[in-house]
Amino acid sequence: MIFTGAGISTGSGIPDFRGPKGVWKRRQPVYFQDFITSEAARIEHWDYKLEGWDGFRRAQPNAVHRAIVALEKAGKVLAVVTQNIDGLHALAGTNPERLVELHGTNLLVECVKCKSHSDPEPHFEFFRGKRKPPLCDCGGFLKPATISFGQSLDPLALERAQSAAARADLVVALGSTLSVYPAASFPLMAAQRGVPYIIINRGATDHDDQSSVSLRIEGDVGEIFPAAVEATLA
Repeated sequence: MIFTGAGISTGSGIPDFRGPKGVWKRRQPVYFQDFITSEAARIEHWDYKLEGWDGFRRAQPNAVHRAIVALEKAGKVLAVVTQNIDGLHALAGTNPERLVELHGTNLLVECVKCKSHSDPEPHFEFFRGKRKPPLCDCGGFLKPATISFGQSLDPLALERAQSAAARADLVVALGSTLSVYPAASFPLMAAQRGVPYIIINRGATDHDDQSSVSLRIEGDVGEIFPAAVEATLA
């Protein structure tokens, strides 16, 4: 099981949310309940998403995403469980049946009422021009298909991640501080079964002191992981 965080996408030009230039340093998050009940909150949320949309739209998978796909094609990957919302695993070619996007994806817009999905571009263009939050044909509020603060995670995604953690014979965590739960519980869940648990990250993680961690590698995941995969598959 591969578990990924924001640190694997910085090489694609997407800032780490918790880093010095992260959006959380500059903007207060909109809570899901406020999005549902307040027009002002919906405008703020769409404005926040619009700020990063061009960057997300231009971003392309990097060597880490491609290395994961190479492992998958070699029959080595049970699941890719990610906290990331950038959609780069999907763009790199990770099989949707193996990909678990715990916090959703910016590649889709979802109606909070009928749950239909659609292409984000027309909705961002509408908001950019009208400064009004877009609505679904059913009348429901449209929202980028990512998990907001106070919003429950998709039960199916949680079930799939738990299933992977129960079956994996090796866990590799890449580019995550492992500080956001319940997402960070899944690598631990697997490791506590006694399977090897490897962490590669630049900077401390919340799992560094866990006895179930088999190998902790400090450094740039973009330099370390693809080279390791290339050597392994060779």
